[in-house]
Amino acid sequence: MENILILISDAFNEDLHSKLSRYGQVTRDKSRIKEVTILLIRSATKVSREFIDSAPNLKLIIRGGVGLDNVDQEYATEKEIIVRNTPEASAIAVAECAFTLMIGITNHISRADSSMRDGKWIKKELKRTELYGKTLGIIGLGRIGTELAKRGAAFGMTIVAYDPFIQNSTYAEIKPEMKDVLNISDYVSLHMPLNDSTIGLINVETIKEFKDGAFLINTGRGKTIIEDDVADALRCGKLGGFGNDVWYNDPPKSNPFASLPNVLMLPHLGASTKENLSRISEIVENIINEFINY
Repeated sequence: MENILILISDAFNEDLHSKLSRYGQVTRDKSRIKEVTILLIRSATKVSREFIDSAPNLKLIIRGGVGLDNVDQEYATEKEIIVRNTPEASAIAVAECAFTLMIGITNHISRADSSMRDGKWIKKELKRTELYGKTLGIIGLGRIGTELAKRGAAFGMTIVAYDPFIQNSTYAEIKPEMKDVLNISDYVSLHMPLNDSTIGLINVETIKEFKDGAFLINTGRGKTIIEDDVADALRCGKLGGFGNDVWYNDPPKSNPFASLPNVLMLPHLGASTKENLSRISEIVENIINEFINY
């Protein structure tokens, strides 16, 4: 295959550019989209129908990460463009992020740190709770959910899960319906793809199924929750806290959680570890090598 142009559209490891140069010309210049054969994206670039139409030579899209909701896969298939991702790379990084949020929110890490920086001593105000002996409910028991289950078990938590595509697991007790997880969980962690069945899944109605005072963690997809409904549940105490790494937009255009004390927020850091970016680069190179030599 000749005259290959690879466009690195989003943030990847710095050394990926040089590694891929053996396969063709590599660029970060998005104005060359009409020439592009292989497109590398993460979450920032939205590959819409219009985007695809602007790239007449595009043959392969690689999403460095798990979700493909920022790619119009149906239209790409129609145009005979191959779409790949790297789901196996990010599991540990995102699971550790979810666990960080669980520990951080229940130990008031953000409030404790900021109060010390302000010269305050609010020890009596900050009541910690332990993960040990609590029930962790995981919604979506794929690679990331499974890695989180392992870590929860190591902390002495009881692990339950709901996933419509999984009936048995070594790491969690699978419940037949989502409400069966929500009813009994002290912590609920979301690890679902974004599609028609999951968009807005956590809303005013499903929140009623949560235990009073439960903690919600979202490192999956921002739009799987209705933000205003979660914010209302936090204000009234139905939810005890919320740890969030994913948003409707990066960065969010509005943030209903900014003034709430029982929230711990991250700027979509889940997959942004040095180790994960190295794994992504390795998988991307393998995909391109396979594509060119097929």
